[in-house]
Amino acid sequence: MNGSRGGSRTFEGRQRQKRNGKMKALSIAASGMLAQQQRTEVVANNLANMTTTGYQRRRTEFNDLLYRHMPRRPKAGSSPGEVVPSGVHAGLGVQVGAVYRIHEQGSLKQTSNTFDLAIQGDGYFQIQLPNGDLAFTRDGTFQLNEAGQLVTHDGFPVQPGINVTPNATDVTVNASGEILVTGADGATANVGSLQLAMFPNPGGLSAVGDNLFVATESSGAAGAATPGINGAGTVLQGFVESSNVNAIEEVSALVRASRAYEMNSKVMAAADQMMATRR
Repeated sequence: MNGSRGGSRTFEGRQRQKRNGKMKALSIAASGMLAQQQRTEVVANNLANMTTTGYQRRRTEFNDLLYRHMPRRPKAGSSPGEVVPSGVHAGLGVQVGAVYRIHEQGSLKQTSNTFDLAIQGDGYFQIQLPNGDLAFTRDGTFQLNEAGQLVTHDGFPVQPGINVTPNATDVTVNASGEILVTGADGATANVGSLQLAMFPNPGGLSAVGDNLFVATESSGAAGAATPGINGAGTVLQGFVESSNVNAIEEVSALVRASRAYEMNSKVMAAADQMMATRR
């Protein structure tokens, strides 16, 4: 009787261990589905911003989760003193490790608008927010407000402040960011210079929407640089920087994410069926 009970307990323990193993399969497959869902959302956001000026595409990176170690009794090898490696390391799934911003230069599109500016190379335009903080952008679709100040399409002033006189007949922005204004009398005056913001780690900038970023501890503090000097890009008037999203690459990534999601769902269904046979 005791032997029978002991054997029953051993059998039940093995069955419980098998059920727990199948439960792990369910959670692992679920983590894969969640990860591919996040990847799909990133791809969808990239495709939605294909025509957004200065947009930089994002890429999803994954990390495997901790491994569960299931030790086994060591066995002697064929040679004296040799121990055959033993034990099982079972993975527990996947998680999203990071969503990177790709800093490739987008193609430059000519607009011929006087206050459309593009950066050829590294750097960001500096924008003053209503609360007084600085934000940064690659979107150079600027215009003048009623006071003649250079502002974004939302009315946020570009820093350093640039004011153009009402009687100006021509405005030229050279590669170094200097604003040259020609008055009604034909005289040309320099009314200011654009300064670009440079960061030790541009990938650490935090996106706040409206094509704007703010500095973080990860990005480091902004350093003002004259365009074309010390690694800063140059300014090109009459152009804007297009999004660097490649539609073909994004659609391919979407297909891969969809197939990975489908395979994980099949694993979940198979694990559920295996559990049903033991109930």
